[in-house]
Amino acid sequence: MKCSGIDALTGSPVEIHFGDAIHRVTPAAPEPGDYIAPGWIDIQVNGFAGVDYNQPDAPHSEIARSIHALFATGVTRFYPTVITGAPDDMESALRNLSRAKDSLPEGDAIEGFHVEGPHIGIEDGPRGAHPKRWVRKPDFDEFRRWQDATANRIRIVTLSPEWPEAPHYIERVVAEGAVASIGHTSATAGQIADAVSAGASLSTHLGNGAHAVMRRHPNYIWDQLAEDRLMADFIVDGIHLGASFLIAALRAKGIERSVLVTDAAAPAGAAPGRYYLGEQAVDLTPDNRVVLAGQDKLAGSALRMDHGVQNLMRMAGLPLADAVRMATVNAARAGRVSGRANGLTVGDRADFVQFRWDAEARGIEVTATWISGRRVH
Repeated sequence: MKCSGIDALTGSPVEIHFGDAIHRVTPAAPEPGDYIAPGWIDIQVNGFAGVDYNQPDAPHSEIARSIHALFATGVTRFYPTVITGAPDDMESALRNLSRAKDSLPEGDAIEGFHVEGPHIGIEDGPRGAHPKRWVRKPDFDEFRRWQDATANRIRIVTLSPEWPEAPHYIERVVAEGAVASIGHTSATAGQIADAVSAGASLSTHLGNGAHAVMRRHPNYIWDQLAEDRLMADFIVDGIHLGASFLIAALRAKGIERSVLVTDAAAPAGAAPGRYYLGEQAVDLTPDNRVVLAGQDKLAGSALRMDHGVQNLMRMAGLPLADAVRMATVNAARAGRVSGRANGLTVGDRADFVQFRWDAEARGIEVTATWISGRRVH
């Protein structure tokens, strides 16, 4: 099979020949048309299109519907994310998602799983919207139960290094092939340094899951921005982060260590109203904020990846190539997504998104999505 377009990473017209992987990439005649890029990778998705991935009994038909909705936004691989909850509920949700991956035709889009918590900071602010009663210290036996429930598909674990058990836990998780990511933390500089030395390699939605007021310096945001061994992902919905912080953070990390993530919850891609994030009710407000019901506390986002790419250009002034890089090859490196780290090159998976791009408005309209050479949208 073949398809063509303007390579969003290079700006050059290309023709791509592929099966389930890319066989050949050749120059194409320059002519107006769609852009083509590696398919988006979202390493943190709590739910989408009204479906909460934290529900142990989420119907597989509904999970399939939500994946099709993700395809329409250009997503080709993603990590369903289970947040802090009761041990049995977290394990059951992961087992249900793993069974969905194995049984659904759409399941190949599920690259693995991200567990955000429960080993996070317990203080208000750093804990974010995670239920306080289920926060607990790192426990490798619990991690092994998650692995058993998912056929060893846990790919990212977000935790706070402030727990005394954290460095040893991180060493063991990394040895299992998972990414240890720092998030929802009030850790000191020393604790963050120890976590990185133990193998932590990512910061989860940096700039969020933090105190509303903190010391100007030092603090755990600056410590992570300054650590070159950490990649960082950012929720670029215009709500979670202001433009000035985003611009400064991207300059600190450099584009090569920066990743776009949605942290989407069930209301993403759905109408305003009441939904759930695990055991907690959440509301999607008319201004597109996802908050704990009856409160003003953010509880995930309603962001889509295609809109996130647009927002990187609009808010941070990035060129198209850098915004696409954060949504594709950088996300693959941060989340260790196999076969996706090089872009539109021979040998990488045939995961593509084709889109129209309005350069003046910096707007994207997804026209087609391909996974392993199969058109899914």
